[in-house]
Amino acid sequence: MSAPLDTGAAAPVQGRCDPGFEPLQDLFAKCLAQGPDQDLGASLAVYVEGEPVLDLWGGWCDEAQTCPWAADTLVNVWSTTKTMTSLAALLLIDRGVLDPSLPVAHWWREFAAAGKGGVTLAQMMSHASGVSGWDAPIVLDHLYDQEAAAARLAAQAPWWPPGSATGYHALNYGHLIGELVRRCTGQTLGRFFAQEIAAPLKADFHIGLADADFRRVSPVMVPPPLPFDFGTLDPASVMFKTFTGPLPDAAAANTVAWRRAGIGAAGGHGNARSVAQIQSVIANGGRSGGVQLLRPQTVARVFEPQHQGIDLVLGVPLAMGLGWALPAPEVVPYVPTGRVCFWGGWGGSMVINDAERRVTLAYIMNRMAPGIIGGPVIAQLAALAFGLPALATRRAS
Repeated sequence: MSAPLDTGAAAPVQGRCDPGFEPLQDLFAKCLAQGPDQDLGASLAVYVEGEPVLDLWGGWCDEAQTCPWAADTLVNVWSTTKTMTSLAALLLIDRGVLDPSLPVAHWWREFAAAGKGGVTLAQMMSHASGVSGWDAPIVLDHLYDQEAAAARLAAQAPWWPPGSATGYHALNYGHLIGELVRRCTGQTLGRFFAQEIAAPLKADFHIGLADADFRRVSPVMVPPPLPFDFGTLDPASVMFKTFTGPLPDAAAANTVAWRRAGIGAAGGHGNARSVAQIQSVIANGGRSGGVQLLRPQTVARVFEPQHQGIDLVLGVPLAMGLGWALPAPEVVPYVPTGRVCFWGGWGGSMVINDAERRVTLAYIMNRMAPGIIGGPVIAQLAALAFGLPALATRRAS
């Protein structure tokens, strides 16, 4: 481990930084030292060919600045969790248990109700199922009963013709994929992920947090309101129904119920190291840290385009692969083009997998920035990282 950097802050940056990545280390330190418009506490990791070349953390776990961010600090990563839920589905695809081309009702017959019999797993994983939220009335507490919440989704009609467009499955993606995991394995999404993904990779990421780990959690700092004026939206629109079905509440992430629930769309807890460690299997042909989790041909399916166009929920152009977003220069210009996939969480966390250079970058923080996709700090960090000479000339063999 390198010596702490002298940033002038009381909680300096710590970790490791291989030669060639010092500019990224310096920028991360500056982002933690520049006050309320930047980070409070955060972690940053870069993995190359499934091994760490940069693993940094620093700042504070609390707004009072009494508890420094530590090597094992965890935080709710919001929708970065979706990349882990997608990985669980991909593992079952790799094992021949799931098939993206088949209807969801092949495994979950109740899902065929109300005109959804033809919805395929590929459509669900690419947010094109037509079911991007729950019919009203619905509140956050209802989400904590996973089976009941999934049953409600199975019974309702799609909000748009399935397969015709994407509509971001903001809070229900984990309930949908998780129900398939449960029906195919007999395990909850969180238990399957822990045993089949986190344990083999020795990664400290959790979908459903044990009470004993609460002491390591940094609470999230609630952001400004979402950039949507609900008063101007058509109540019948997919955007309105998704963002009110149910209404998101950032403060919920700091409650015991949320931490325990294992919300597979937005309730995962980890840090940049654990996110990069796990997601590097996507950038590195299915292998991370010496463990071959997936076959390369299975990983290749992630990068097959499923849908491209204006997302009905987010209102921005997105290109979706199988479970991850593909490069979208108009929305996230700092995500490199090529054989790349990514997704991030509300407030600015993000993971980017570059399969051409076998690079994974992850950034996790506790102070949430405005907006849903990315934020100002990850934009700076990613733009610098993928332009470093240490990465610029790398290409997969």
